[in-house]
Amino acid sequence: MAVRTIDVRERVMAKNDRLAAEVRHRLAEHGVAALNLVSAPGSGKTMLLERTLERLGDDLRMAVIAGDVQTQNDADRIARRTPRLVQAVVTGGACHLDARQVLTALDAIDLDDTDIVFVENVGNLVCPASWDLGEAAKVVIFSVTEGEDKPLKYPKMFQQARYAVLNKIDLLPHLSFDRDLAVRHARTVNPDLRFFFTSALTGEGLDAWLDFVRATAARPAPR
Repeated sequence: MAVRTIDVRERVMAKNDRLAAEVRHRLAEHGVAALNLVSAPGSGKTMLLERTLERLGDDLRMAVIAGDVQTQNDADRIARRTPRLVQAVVTGGACHLDARQVLTALDAIDLDDTDIVFVENVGNLVCPASWDLGEAAKVVIFSVTEGEDKPLKYPKMFQQARYAVLNKIDLLPHLSFDRDLAVRHARTVNPDLRFFFTSALTGEGLDAWLDFVRATAARPAPR
């Protein structure tokens, strides 16, 4: 008897792409952009988001969808920085968010009263690289404590991202980290990558990042 092989992953990804297109369409209808924040654990992604909410909360209407594997700890931290509803998505072990989860989270967000949506993805530099969430762009965040070769170890994530944030730069005087080498490695993988250099802890470099967020929120999402 003949054997028929079904590529389950291919079917799952195709369904996700259809849902991501629906997310993108819904956001575009309301002129809202979404940024997908991706990183390894411990990069300072949540603190960067906290600082963004603190600094821009009076200027922009920001919604947050926060993903985590087992807890909603990050969502609870973020919620203390904004009066707006924070959507917590606990994946129950899955190493990434998917478009279905984002689409469901959008049901509870008043997009007519929103300028920008932040999706804080699960802390992982492998799985989230393959999943379109309907975002305007992926923003990969890594820190000076992680090594200059991060972009070479996880090239797909840096290829898929349009922006990179090198965080915790306040620690540079205490480390042997070579910032220029890290940027060269990243641009070897993705020559078009735009960089921000920040310390979410001290506020150093945040102005350029915040200007970028403002500009992204001001641009209507493409239909």
